[in-house]
Amino acid sequence: MRQQARKLVNDLPGPLRRVRVRAGAAVIEVEWQEPRAGGYPGRVEETVLLPVPNGSAEPPAVAGTVLGSPMVGTFYRAAAPTDAPFIEVGDPVEEGQTVGIVEAMKLFNPIVAECAGTVAEILVGNGEPVQFGQPILRLASGDGAPAADPER
Repeated sequence: MRQQARKLVNDLPGPLRRVRVRAGAAVIEVEWQEPRAGGYPGRVEETVLLPVPNGSAEPPAVAGTVLGSPMVGTFYRAAAPTDAPFIEVGDPVEEGQTVGIVEAMKLFNPIVAECAGTVAEILVGNGEPVQFGQPILRLASGDGAPAADPER
């Protein structure tokens, strides 16, 4: 269901405003802004109901800990354009380690790992805009197994 939600969010015609995913009864609510003819943002809401596989009300197992953006801004993988990225896929990460930065209003805000693990996937490219809560990267636990989901 998370993969379906991620695909839906990536296919939106405008900036993401809000996402709500519920596994029981499988409801996904998405809200985004869409430019109007006059250039002013409009508000569009869409509710998509997706069937739960095999009729189960249980959500699928989480494939790692996902770190989201703490704010709206621009994501950078390195402190400067000529510097090496903070992390690469496969790198071990310690709790509290800086894994990227988000620039907002000319201030650079570090994104720190909430837990130790191994970088399994980087979901946002360098210099791409991010929304509040947008998934930035996924960590697997240090032994290669998915890290525990703090929401479970």
